[in-house]
Amino acid sequence: MTTTYGTIPTSAAPNLEYISRAKQRIKAGLGTRRPWRAMVNLRSLKLPGGGVAEAICRVRINVSYFRMNYAMVGLLILFLSLLWHPISLIVFLLIMAAWLFLYFLRDEPLVLLGHLVDDRLVLLAMALLTVALLLLTDATVNIVVAVAVGVAVVVAHAALRRTEDLFLGEEEEAAAGLAGAA
Repeated sequence: MTTTYGTIPTSAAPNLEYISRAKQRIKAGLGTRRPWRAMVNLRSLKLPGGGVAEAICRVRINVSYFRMNYAMVGLLILFLSLLWHPISLIVFLLIMAAWLFLYFLRDEPLVLLGHLVDDRLVLLAMALLTVALLLLTDATVNIVVAVAVGVAVVVAHAALRRTEDLFLGEEEEAAAGLAGAA
């Protein structure tokens, strides 16, 4: 009978490879968001001079451009509102796994039943699913207030953030409805 005490296994553990790949996917997935420094650049904040029409135009462009950043801000506000509701927090963490898999860390477009699913539709569906499942946990006031605060923060930032220094690709222009205006 031979013993293997003190021997070092020569094959790499498959779990370490999985963790390494997960780290790379997280870095690549979060890399698709816009830089936070560009988003919170204080020199780019200014009241819209053209009134409500310019503010609405800014909101459309900024929401299209900073979509992933705004989703993270909204989810952070929702998370902070649930800190004193453990059951809701557990549900939220489970939903966050779905967010990571379906929205933040996806490197290929989502295909469902042979049809390409638009990124904005995934964002809307995940947001509605998140709120609906959290409302089942009896933290209704916290959730409603957090969603209202999140929407107010996003709309306020999007209306105040100037858009002249943003480089919009074809996808962002189409999403913001500017393709025909250019």
